[in-house]
Amino acid sequence: MRTEIAGAKYKSSEAFAELLALLKDAERSFLEGERAVGDETSVVEGYRWLTEILSVAMDCYLWADTERPTMVQLVGPTRKFGGDNSDAYYNYAAIDPRRSYRISGRKGDAAYMSITVYGGPDDGRWSDRIVATLNDRDMEFAEDGSFEITLSAEPQAGNWMKLEEDAVCAVSRDYLAEPESQRQASWNIEATEQAPPPRPTDEDLARRIRAATNFLRELTALFPLAYDETKFNEIEEPYPVPEHTYGWAAGDAAYAMGAFDLADGEALVIRGRSPHCVFWNLCLWNPYLQTYDYRYERVTINGTQVVYGDDGSWRIIVSETDPGLDNWVATAGHRRGRIWFRWFLPESVPDRPETTVAKLDDLRREAARG
Repeated sequence: MRTEIAGAKYKSSEAFAELLALLKDAERSFLEGERAVGDETSVVEGYRWLTEILSVAMDCYLWADTERPTMVQLVGPTRKFGGDNSDAYYNYAAIDPRRSYRISGRKGDAAYMSITVYGGPDDGRWSDRIVATLNDRDMEFAEDGSFEITLSAEPQAGNWMKLEEDAVCAVSRDYLAEPESQRQASWNIEATEQAPPPRPTDEDLARRIRAATNFLRELTALFPLAYDETKFNEIEEPYPVPEHTYGWAAGDAAYAMGAFDLADGEALVIRGRSPHCVFWNLCLWNPYLQTYDYRYERVTINGTQVVYGDDGSWRIIVSETDPGLDNWVATAGHRRGRIWFRWFLPESVPDRPETTVAKLDDLRREAARG
C-alpha cells in the first residue's frame, strides 16, 4: 500500500517539469520563426533529432558518474548530432578535476586518434575551451598498439594530460579511412581511487535533470541553422586549427563550411586541393548538423576514398543521382544542405575550394565519353 506524504515537495519534481516544458516547445525551433525549415524531410529529421539529442543528454548528464566514469558512445547511425560523420567514432566521459583517471585502450586502424579534455560550466551547458589534447602522433604505444593515459592535476610519467580546475569531460576521437573494414580504437576509463557505492538523493537527481535540460536548451537555441541565402553553392574560406572552441570541437583540425541549393537536374561541382594532413573528408549535413543516412548512400567522402587528378587536385560532385563520374556524393533527397570539410593536422591552411553548378546531363555525357 502506497502512503502519500502530505506537503512533500521535491527538487526533482521541479527539474523534471522544466525538462518536460522544454521538450513540449522544442519543435518550435524548426516549425516556427526565422529558422523554420519549411519542408517535410527537414521537419521529419527535426523530430528524430530531438529524440537523438535527448538520448545523448540522458547518457552524458543524467547517468554521468565522475567517480565511476564510462566512455559513452556519442554518435552512430541512429544517434547523430553536432557534426557527426561516417568516418569518425566519438566517446564521452564526465570527469571531476579533483580526481585522477586512467584511460586505456588500443589504437586499431585509426588514421587519426585523440583524446581531448574540455573545460567550462559543469551544469550541462557546452564547454567553452580546450584544456588539453593528446593525439596519436604524440602518444606512447606498446608494440601491440595498446596505450595508457593519465588524467590528473599533478604531472605523471608517460602519457599524461593535466586536469585544470574547470575540466568537465573528456572526448575521444578516432577516424578510419575505410570504416566498413577497419578496426575502431578501443577506449576505457577508470578513476584511480575507488569511491563508495552511490546513494541517490533528490538534490543530486534534480541537478542531473537540470544539466540535461541545459544541454538540450543550448542545442535547440542553436539548431536548426538558418541558411544565408546569399551563400548557396559555394564553400567559405577555410579557417585554421582554432585556438578557442565552443562545444566539443577538435583542436587539431582546420575547417570549411558551405551550402548547396540545387534544382532538379543540377549538380554542384567542387574542385580543390588538400594540404598534406593525416586525414580529411567532406560531409553533407542537414540543418541540425547531422549527416544524411550513410548506411544506405554515400553522403560523405574522405581523402583515401577520393580519386585524384594527375596534379593532385580533386573534383567532388554533389547531386541527387549518380552522374557516373568519380567522387560522387548523394544529396539523399535534400534540395538544400550543408557542406563541411575538415583537415586533421594540416601542414597549412587549405586553399578555398572552387564551385560551379553544372547540369547532370552534361556530366553524364562526360562520363559516357570516358
